[in-house]
Amino acid sequence: MSIVRVTKEFSFEAAHALWNYNGKCKNLHGHSYKLSVTVKGKVKDNPNDPKTGMLIDFGDLKKIVTDSIVDVFDHAVIINKSASYGKFKESLEIFDRLIITDYQPTCENMVVDFADRISRKLEPEVKLYSVKLHETANSYGEWYAEDN
Repeated sequence: MSIVRVTKEFSFEAAHALWNYNGKCKNLHGHSYKLSVTVKGKVKDNPNDPKTGMLIDFGDLKKIVTDSIVDVFDHAVIINKSASYGKFKESLEIFDRLIITDYQPTCENMVVDFADRISRKLEPEVKLYSVKLHETANSYGEWYAEDN
């Protein structure tokens, strides 16, 4: 049986600020993120399995990514825990989706976080192959299992 890869794409809107950064991105700003998730494995070939012919049901992959990433990060403000974010917490009417991270919320660190969140939810026979996170139309970070 051959190994195949399948990919599902997602999008969400979020804002972030880069703490202690020496450029414009130290200011609160937003992005229209595009996320591509690729998994790999062997296609199910049990004729009694309703998902025969699939590596993973696209709906199952959608649920994993939506529940663990899109629904969490969409329209959220993402701030490094080292930054002073007290005023955000005081303004919950406009910052009620505040995510405080242990990491600098760069595209690179976010793609690593997302890969970890997704890989923990996959069935053992389905392996995460890659995660690509577009921060802008022409800038993105990638995570590959073979590199980690």
